[in-house]
Formats: sequence, structure tokens, C-alpha cells
Amino acid sequence: MGKTLVTGAGGFIGSHLTEELVRQGEDVRAFVRYNSRDDRGLLEELPKEIRSQVDVVMGDLKDPEGVRKAVRGCRKIFHLGALIAIPYSYVHPFDFVQTNVVGTANLLNACLETSDVERIVHTSTSEVYGTARYTPIDEKHPLQAQSPYSASKIAADKLAESYFLSFNLPVATLRPFNTFGPRQSLRAVIPTIISQALEGKRIKLGNTTPRRDFLFVKDTVRGFIALGKCEEAIGKTVNIGVGQDISIEEVMKKILGLMGKEAQVETEGQRIRPEKSEVMQLLSDTRLAQTLFQWAPRYTLEDGLRETIEWYRQNLSRFKVGSYPL
Repeated sequence: MGKTLVTGAGGFIGSHLTEELVRQGEDVRAFVRYNSRDDRGLLEELPKEIRSQVDVVMGDLKDPEGVRKAVRGCRKIFHLGALIAIPYSYVHPFDFVQTNVVGTANLLNACLETSDVERIVHTSTSEVYGTARYTPIDEKHPLQAQSPYSASKIAADKLAESYFLSFNLPVATLRPFNTFGPRQSLRAVIPTIISQALEGKRIKLGNTTPRRDFLFVKDTVRGFIALGKCEEAIGKTVNIGVGQDISIEEVMKKILGLMGKEAQVETEGQRIRPEKSEVMQLLSDTRLAQTLFQWAPRYTLEDGLRETIEWYRQNLSRFKVGSYPL
């Protein structure tokens, strides 16, 4: 039957996807970036009975031979491995090219070299659209590289598209809008707000006017799995999102209301993107996902926030609240 490979399995979305695939009976191999501490990232957070069923392979997307070994024997691949922190991309853009572009090329080449692979789901991001030129944003919206991160993801997306068109590689691309939920790094805005609200009465943020389409992680995972089963999606890029946007200020007020808290907001300069790099609005058009594989979100923003708030309430001690990780 063959294994299902998840690259980036130690990350936020990757760990949730790995967990759900195991629960659905998949034989999962998790590709996790090597470190000498034998730290498997957020896979460590999975229940023991789930962890014990995951075949963990340590390596690096930038190593073609390591990627080949991970791909060998796998029939389905979910490619989530990437550098994703936008502020860090301003500091080390070449690292993003190496991991997101060269790493994706290594994966696609490894898939070409084996007959085992039946499906590849490549992960994009709504950041590739840049500030919306029209809303809602469908898959035909122009791509705008407003950060080195988004540029690297545009390149990776186009590589995936080119391998389908050039070599008939069975790849489909999922483009989630702003995913949030338990286990997410405090570099993301929703965990930043929740963690600071739990610890005190001051919340440090950057620009609070940009608008985002926030999607709960369990709905994102459902999108990955549904796309991975959809024959008609091969060769296509598909958005998933809620189809509603909200400003950072508004989502902060919603979080504080759900928590029954009040807080003073402070603007912190290092959290503000360069002016031309800031993406001011993202709002998804998900009609293609609905048409191809009948996907629609099941969680409201409020329901997702409640689960997320409770998780951080129980796990806050493991985070450095108030620091600004790149």
C-alpha cells in the first residue's frame, strides 16, 4: 500500500496533519529537520499512542539524497516543509531560497525518480497574492512578492506547476489562508495576542489595520486530506479559507471579549513590516475547493479561538511571552 510522507511534520500545521492521518489509519512517515537534540518539534506534542505509529526520518530538504531516502516507498506526499517566518526572511532571504525553492526542487526530483509516488500535495500560502487587488481573491489573482518569504513560495509553487506540465508529475497545490490554532508559534498574531492577554494587561503589536481571513487548523487539515484524494485537482492550485476577513484590531477585541479581559495595546516598531512589504488585505474565494472536493470550513472564528485560547491557557509556561521571535 505504501506510506504517506509529511515533510515539515514537526511544524504547526504538519503536526496536526500527521496526527489526523494516523487517526485515519494512514502509515505515516514524518520528515523532520535534523538536530543533535533528537527534537522532533511539535510531533512531541502528539499523544503517545499516535507518536508510536509515526516513522520519523530526520534530514534536511536542502540535501537531495536525504530527500530521496524519505520519499522512497511513499505513495502519497504532503509537502509542508518550509521556512515560513516573514520577519526572518528580511534578515536571511537566501536561507528561504535554499529551503523553500531548492528544497522543493529536491522533493519534486525525488518523486520523478520513483514509480511509487501517486500523489503530491504541495503547500502554498495566501501571502503569494500580496495585498488584494480585488476581493474575494480567487486562484487567478496576480501573484505579488511583497516579502522574500512570499517570493520563495511563489517560486516553489511555480516549480510544482512546471513539474506537472513538463513531466506529468501528479502534484496539486493547496493555498491556505491564515491558519491558526493550538501549537502555533508566538510569532503569529493570534497566539501573540492570547499569550500576552493571559499574562498581563499590555499587548504589544505591530500594524493592527491589515485584514486577514483566519482559518482554524482542523479545517486546514481537512483541506489537505480532501485535496490529496481528489483526482480532478491534479495540476491545479486551490484556495481554502473562511471567506471572511477581519482586521488585527478587530480580532484582538474578539479574543479579549472571549477571555473576559481588558488590555492596553502598545505599538512595537520591530513588529511592523516595511511599508511596501505589508500585505493589507487577504480574503479568500474558495469556490474551487467547494466544486472540486466539497470542502467548506466547519469552524467559525469564535469556535476556533475558544479552542486555541484554552490550549494556550494550559500550555503558556512553555513559551517566552512578550518576546518577538523572528
